[in-house]
Amino acid sequence: MQTIDDRRVSFGEFAGPLAHGATFFDWQLISTQEIAAAFEYSFAEILGDDGIPYAPVVVSTSVDRYPRIGETISVETVPRSVGDSSVELLYEIEGGDGERLATARMTHVTIGPGGAALALPEDVRAAFADARVDRAPAVGPGDGGADAGDGLASFSSAFEIRSPHIEGAELAYFEEYPRFADVALERHLEDRGTSLAELRDETEPYRIRDWRWEFKSPVHFETTLRVDCDVLEVSDETIRIAHELSSDGRTNIEGITEYGCFDRSGAPVAFDEAMLEPFRT
Repeated sequence: MQTIDDRRVSFGEFAGPLAHGATFFDWQLISTQEIAAAFEYSFAEILGDDGIPYAPVVVSTSVDRYPRIGETISVETVPRSVGDSSVELLYEIEGGDGERLATARMTHVTIGPGGAALALPEDVRAAFADARVDRAPAVGPGDGGADAGDGLASFSSAFEIRSPHIEGAELAYFEEYPRFADVALERHLEDRGTSLAELRDETEPYRIRDWRWEFKSPVHFETTLRVDCDVLEVSDETIRIAHELSSDGRTNIEGITEYGCFDRSGAPVAFDEAMLEPFRT
């Protein structure tokens, strides 16, 4: 199903000359709302019953190229698997000429007022099952260690969850989490005596490229969210970081994020040594 059709990437979705990494999260959420409405189990209906609609459980994404300002993108969203209470959706993001920009897979459940996952209505589950595709693209970070590497940095930052960060269920919005992770990284650069502005030159370093995040519990309004970052690998192509986002002593989100460097056309390029040095101890 075409959930976004020839959308022009516009001001407000950018960081510098390229779309912000969080925009991929936003396009996934927009697409989820569109497919939910098409399958007659909409966000509005679930929110009206005090539920949390299509909460993410696991999301894996790989970016091939970042779109530039003025480009158009389209998103095709289809069910890949369906269970009693969950549905996994496949998101394929393309440029205006059909070029693949990114691919994502995300498993969703709807949470009831009591905090438990709700069973999908039988007709909705059957419709998802009838529409599912037999494709399982490999997306997300590659195989690698999950323990902090020797001689590599660890850093953390904290954020108050205020009204600009929340959505209809008064939980932190899906798109905010990669923004928090980016801010934590930029604060770390400053702690190491440099900055993104100083390092970027003619490239766009430290952009999320491959990630797999598991969502364990929601982040509530007026809590303090801590973002812990352990650097696992540093190479010319990749900075691999283990992220844990937690509040009130509980892990909310954890996963692996691989950051890349991109040129002004949005294509991946190598980091230079100055960009890598802040992540070594």
